[in-house]
Amino acid sequence: MIVLGIETSCDDTGIAIYHTKRGLLGHTLQSQTLTHSDYGGVVPELASRDHIKHILPIVNQTLKSSNIERENLHAIAYTQGPGLAGALLVGASFAVALGFALKIPAIGIHHLEGHLLSPFLSTTPPVFPFVALLVSGGHTQLMEVHNIGHYKLLGETVDDAVGEAFDKTAKLLGLGYPGGPAISKLANIFSISGKSNNFILPRPMLNSGNLNFSFSGLKTAVLTLSKKYKITQEIKIEIAHAFQEAVVDVLTEKSIAALKQTGFKQLVIAGGVSANTRLRENLSSRTKEIGATIFYPDHEFCTDNGAMIALAGSMRFQNDSKLVKNSFTIKPRWDLEEN
Repeated sequence: MIVLGIETSCDDTGIAIYHTKRGLLGHTLQSQTLTHSDYGGVVPELASRDHIKHILPIVNQTLKSSNIERENLHAIAYTQGPGLAGALLVGASFAVALGFALKIPAIGIHHLEGHLLSPFLSTTPPVFPFVALLVSGGHTQLMEVHNIGHYKLLGETVDDAVGEAFDKTAKLLGLGYPGGPAISKLANIFSISGKSNNFILPRPMLNSGNLNFSFSGLKTAVLTLSKKYKITQEIKIEIAHAFQEAVVDVLTEKSIAALKQTGFKQLVIAGGVSANTRLRENLSSRTKEIGATIFYPDHEFCTDNGAMIALAGSMRFQNDSKLVKNSFTIKPRWDLEEN
């Protein structure tokens, strides 16, 4: 089966072709970072317009680079939600219309399911069951994963998502958008220096007794420091390091607690923040200590992309005979447990 994957949930247009036997044949990503950087965040209307502008050329480009004709496609998978309503509408309308024209099924995929399954694109994928840590600009969740479509929420953020906290903190420090790479770059500079950090930021809900998260307090702590000190480049570097360490500690300890609670021996981490080097190092070390194994997506599949949607669509087609096909609906708000 050859599946076309379409991802338009937010500010990136991702297109991919996945073959159930040959794997990923090709994928293309049109980033909108420069479009939104001047605003310090995603502008929904601009995102929608950019998807409209690029979706057809990118589909054609990806088909050509994959040596696949439209008539060779067996199915289309598109992001149905959650996400920005206007952006989702672009992908959904294109997918359903193309499916109708080609007389092939088009199915909606949950954006987080795409992320959750993205490590299956790697040469050493996990096997079910496992615990998944989903960390992105819009979500921070721990999920108990038994199989395709069988997910149980273990814990989630009660306020800001971790990626959102990175962006807000970067903005307070006068860094660029997106905030994750900007803060990580400064934090790594401090780590290499070998100095001791003068700033210790709180680890919210670290000892809460549950698997929920909170990150808004970290932003407030950074705001307090920014008012107390003259923000030189040296101070920015030190605060960035303190912030990243606090986030990594919380995400790591909650993930280890989730493994112990479920008894599972595999941890999957996915989403944009899963590209953070310090987080990967810490989680790898801690999982090894308890005899568990950790799986990550390749760096190119950490952020939103069409490959994860094509893969999820392929797995859905093979595992679910009751799929709702060619239904033109979007779900800007959609719990993964309901998927």
